Amino acid sequence: MPASRPWPTSIRALRHRNFRLYFCGYAISTLGTWIQQVALAWLVYRLSGSAALLGVTSCVALLPQLLIGPLAGAWIDRHDKRRLLLISQSLLAAQAAGLAVLTHNGLIGPGLIVAMSALLGVLNALDTPLRQSLLSRFVDQREDLPNALALNASLFTCSRFVGPPLAGLLLGVTSESLCFAINACSYLALVIGLLCVRLAPAPRAAGSMRHVFREGLNYALETPNVRRMMLSVLLVNLTASSYAALLPVFARDIFAGDARTLGWLWGAAGLGSLLSTLFLATLTNPARLPKAILASAVACAVALLLFAGSRNLPLSLAAMALLGFGVSICNVGTNIVLQSQAPERLRGRVVSLYTSTRFGFDAIGGLLAGVLAAHFGGPWAMGLAGALLLTYCVWLSQRPAMPVEEQAA
Repeated sequence: MPASRPWPTSIRALRHRNFRLYFCGYAISTLGTWIQQVALAWLVYRLSGSAALLGVTSCVALLPQLLIGPLAGAWIDRHDKRRLLLISQSLLAAQAAGLAVLTHNGLIGPGLIVAMSALLGVLNALDTPLRQSLLSRFVDQREDLPNALALNASLFTCSRFVGPPLAGLLLGVTSESLCFAINACSYLALVIGLLCVRLAPAPRAAGSMRHVFREGLNYALETPNVRRMMLSVLLVNLTASSYAALLPVFARDIFAGDARTLGWLWGAAGLGSLLSTLFLATLTNPARLPKAILASAVACAVALLLFAGSRNLPLSLAAMALLGFGVSICNVGTNIVLQSQAPERLRGRVVSLYTSTRFGFDAIGGLLAGVLAAHFGGPWAMGLAGALLLTYCVWLSQRPAMPVEEQAA
């Protein structure tokens, strides 16, 4: 039960014991994840010098979210979520350890990197909606769920701010294999936290996989707000999130830098994301989010265009911070609205549809950006993404607004 003493509004979800255990474990785990992501991107570009391969690697790590994610939600709602999450975290640790061993022994190459990234994508397609759908079980009062979601995102973005520069420092003095090994060990923190969590048995979805999946899909398609927000998530991640695949190109070719430069670019985007989640953590009324999401999508488009045209590192770091802020508001804000409205019995399926759209089109965007950068250059690819997103924002701003209260009906 929640503690009797008051907690600040911005961290009120931490008064719940189960959420505190999860929060501490995930804080360590997600830091390791970001260290591995930066190290892997640097390893790919160091071995191949190919922007296209960066896009392919990013794509195969995220595309399973789009292909497997919707079905994973139906499967999740039919099983014990905590047990499944323990299994997925253990498998993710094994993947990172395998990557560390292969890299340390000089056995890694482009083919194996793509294969290991694809394996990571499959595991994340199950792990991501599992973690998101369990958050509602970790808080005892539903009104604290938006804050729990914002704090969960703040961990991801804080690690995004700290992890990439830390990875850059590690890469400067050690090797990619040590970064992968650190990530493998970091998963143990969340496993320990989950083992200490006390949860009452939850009702599971009944019926065949086909029935359970169709029930969740019908809810998403027949709810106007869900349709519109999913479309926005699709466009934002197809365009704005594609920067992740191109940062090594900008770090080395545009700014003539090294792994430290890449770390600073990642860190700037992470700082913007962190600031956005701090803003969301103080929000008590989800009805304010739709307008903030649209404004943030415009900010993403402006940041993409600014970064594409900049050759000044401080200005580019500022653009990355703005981009990180905008992408996070769009994605986390959408997640808060969807989970605040979704019935508990449908939560796993709603979350999986959201995560599959978010990460799946992030993958497609990264692949397209890598291919375009290989032919026309990174600035041209990022500028095109900004122009496309800005066009969508103009179109969306001319559509009639739908209040959250009406959407939830």
